[in-house]
Amino acid sequence: MQPDHGTPARMGRVRLVGAGPGSADLLTVRALKAIQTADVILFDALVGDDIRALFPPGARCIEVGKRGHRPSTPQDFINRLMLRFARTGAVVARLKGGDPSIFGRAAEERAYLEDHGVPVEVVPGITTASAAAAEFGFSLTTRAGARRVVIATGRTLDGASGDWAAIADPSTTLCLYMGCADISSISQQLIQAGMSRETPAIAAIDVSRPGSRLVSSTIDQLADALSHEKIAAPVFICIGLACADAISAAPELSLLRAAGLQAC
Repeated sequence: MQPDHGTPARMGRVRLVGAGPGSADLLTVRALKAIQTADVILFDALVGDDIRALFPPGARCIEVGKRGHRPSTPQDFINRLMLRFARTGAVVARLKGGDPSIFGRAAEERAYLEDHGVPVEVVPGITTASAAAAEFGFSLTTRAGARRVVIATGRTLDGASGDWAAIADPSTTLCLYMGCADISSISQQLIQAGMSRETPAIAAIDVSRPGSRLVSSTIDQLADALSHEKIAAPVFICIGLACADAISAAPELSLLRAAGLQAC
């Protein structure tokens, strides 16, 4: 029997690896191992220099970044690139910011590769919501009132997301990814759905990286507060009563950072 055209005697494998929110010391041990044993690394634009410094010298490393409202590498091209390298027998690390299963397209990449006979492993990573809560001194849930966490995106395949009515419950902490560009519209929709204009809201910029900072406000004023910021970094937005702790902790955290210390 003739072998299938284009299929090697030894098929490689692809690992979809979560790089965490940015800082190299937030990589999991499994993620680090996946990086350092890869023949090929396809990495997102948000993977910083300190993580890139861990790439093995012999690996072929290619940036395949995706950035909102900017030129990005097409998903179909990334899929075909992973398949091409796997068919040469290579071990491929597809390195993504945060966790691959939270707005990381892990499902569609895994389905594409498995449909072509490529073994796939998903290596989870710390998602930005958890990292921001740890860095800026608040909890995503509280026994006093924040009993529900909703992880949502401001962008869908059709553009800005518009289904916010179910999230206006005051006991919900809304963790909003990729929502900075549309936060004015999202805020107004939440208010129209019944959320109080005074609901605490924060925007954590460049979480876990050296230039990280917090913009604190209310849902009614957050878009205006962000309009005065020069933003060239990822923004994580959190809305809900739980955010009040981050706002009250901000002065103390600023003093700690000025002294070169970290909250613990």
